[in-house]
Amino acid sequence: MNRTAEINVARIKLYAYHGCHPQEQVVGGDFYVTISAKTEVEESSWRDDCLDGTVDYSCFVSITRREMAIPSNLLEHVAARIASAILAECPLVLKVCVTIEKENPPLGVLCQGISVKIEQTR
Repeated sequence: MNRTAEINVARIKLYAYHGCHPQEQVVGGDFYVTISAKTEVEESSWRDDCLDGTVDYSCFVSITRREMAIPSNLLEHVAARIASAILAECPLVLKVCVTIEKENPPLGVLCQGISVKIEQTR
């Protein structure tokens, strides 16, 4: 049997310096990152004594913090880096979806935010 699960880490709030406008990379702003990952859980579905056979979702947070700390012009670039790193560092992840929300983008209108969503498969 091949059992899979979806692990979600919702709206990790980080202050970062992303954007095409120079001021965005100087002033920074609040961002929210959501990670959804399809993972193999065959072993962990019948065994409850350790993290072997499943994904320790704290690694999603560590990877996200690391990649969000690198200023970038485009959120697509940041999201793709996070997705690639998760697949590289978490071998049980089969598919990952990374959504980055930018609060208060400089659009000249009232807007709660914008978001970019990247999906990547092993």
